Amino acid sequence: MMDQVVNVGRRLAQTAQRNPAGIAVIQAGKPGIRGARPYRQCTFQQLEDDSNLVADGLRDMGVQPGMRLVLMVRPGIDFISLVFAMLKAGVVCVLIDPGMGRAALIRCLQEVAPDGFVAIPLAHTVRCLFRGRFPRSRFHVTVGRRWFWGGPTLTDLRQRKLSDDFQPMPTRAHDPAAIIFTTGSTGPPKGVLYRHGNFDCQVEELRDFYAIQPGEIDLAGFPLFGLFNCAMGVTTIVPYMDPTRPATVDPRNIIEPIRQWQVTQSFGSPALWNVVGRYCEEHSIRLPTLKRVLSAGAPVPPHVLRRLKNVIHPDGDIHTPYGATESLPVASISASEVLSETAARSQDGAGTCVGRRFPQIEWKIIQIEEGPIATIDQARPLPQGQIGEIIVQGPVVTTEYVTGTQANALHKIADGDRFWHRIGDLGYLDEDDRLWFCGRKAHRVLTANGPMYSVPCEAILNNHEAVYRSALVGVGTPGTHIPIFVVEPWPKRFPTNSQQRQQLVQELRELASSHPLTREVQTILLHRSLPVDIRHNAKISREKLAVWASKVIR
Repeated sequence: MMDQVVNVGRRLAQTAQRNPAGIAVIQAGKPGIRGARPYRQCTFQQLEDDSNLVADGLRDMGVQPGMRLVLMVRPGIDFISLVFAMLKAGVVCVLIDPGMGRAALIRCLQEVAPDGFVAIPLAHTVRCLFRGRFPRSRFHVTVGRRWFWGGPTLTDLRQRKLSDDFQPMPTRAHDPAAIIFTTGSTGPPKGVLYRHGNFDCQVEELRDFYAIQPGEIDLAGFPLFGLFNCAMGVTTIVPYMDPTRPATVDPRNIIEPIRQWQVTQSFGSPALWNVVGRYCEEHSIRLPTLKRVLSAGAPVPPHVLRRLKNVIHPDGDIHTPYGATESLPVASISASEVLSETAARSQDGAGTCVGRRFPQIEWKIIQIEEGPIATIDQARPLPQGQIGEIIVQGPVVTTEYVTGTQANALHKIADGDRFWHRIGDLGYLDEDDRLWFCGRKAHRVLTANGPMYSVPCEAILNNHEAVYRSALVGVGTPGTHIPIFVVEPWPKRFPTNSQQRQQLVQELRELASSHPLTREVQTILLHRSLPVDIRHNAKISREKLAVWASKVIR
């Protein structure tokens, strides 16, 4: 594979050749005054031609293969076409969550040392204000109306004539393709280097594992999934939503296009499906064309899976692929398996079963170490059923960080010419070689009586009918942590007075004391809305809660 030309952009060209008139992307707009929703669409051939033209335009500007261009545009046709254009031009596309906050955003982009920005006017304005942070940045394309800065607009690039000798770059599997940032849920966001081989293998793994067929229609609640769809010959519906805030989505903006375009598949975070599932249940809505739902970013609660199963096609299922920004996909499990078997064990503190590994993934559970593990022979494997660190290896697993590079020593384990990735998660393998997730390594609470793992412990309190979710945090010094539960009740079940609060806390304390995993916990605090990550709105920021809890109990 290393010597072959590998580029997801070539898959788009093949799709356009097979099905030129097929619809590639449908972009939903904001509903009008009378409720009508505008849609913009393009075919596979139009997307192929447009991305070729933009790639050629970037080259004409002087952009060279290997240069880093920050892409900051809203999800939709332009976003997907620009990603394909950059891949075809051999440009390294830098993708970052704008919701991380301006200070973190500027810091991350400064570390990338970009050669230019392809962005909406607002992003260019910020770039100009902080231009001293980006001394190498000189290739700028404005998506929209250019203001006071130079460089062409995307419209300018599209109005050119394609060069007679244009050909996509013959990239190889090892060539850099993109830099994608981690969520920063357990530390500063880090830039992960994706190579063309990583992307290409992701397409194959997802397509084959879930039996995705050309001609299917997908509603993409995560922008980058549209890239994979087009490479597989699948139509992408881009819903009208803020992808950085899936928990605040108007469920009608998801349900309406699913119905109108007869969507067969959809990808979204657990927070999005919680909102959509509850709305469908309350309004007796069914989505019978929807046969495959994918949800990732955090464990999906059984109540979300149960609601969705009642909404979609009777033979359909919900799948929860597991992985990380640095390694995706690693494993997957269906709602059918969870609800019929593993959910009951999870409720009793067994952790969350994330399923069986994808075919090209290798995994191991090793003894927890705080420091670097230089080579695989220094890692100490653990037996079946014992909780330890999860490490993975395979063609979808990235090899390095290009920002926050000090993390490479902590997360990468050399194995000859390969690398294992330390995900930072804890878990164990069962008798069927299924992986059970027990929480982040950084989130374990180290008490004088031994470690407590977040996911198994939190499951005990989550059994209470008033609890939406909970977080186990440790206050004090590791090794003598005081374990504390911070609980977010369901909005309609939140106590309205001190007597009700005391009653709920007492019930939760009794529940905790009844189970060996949690009987050590004496302090339980109520919180109206637990802080979560910016990408999926689902990963609880336990670090912030630990600081908050330490102040409350003083």
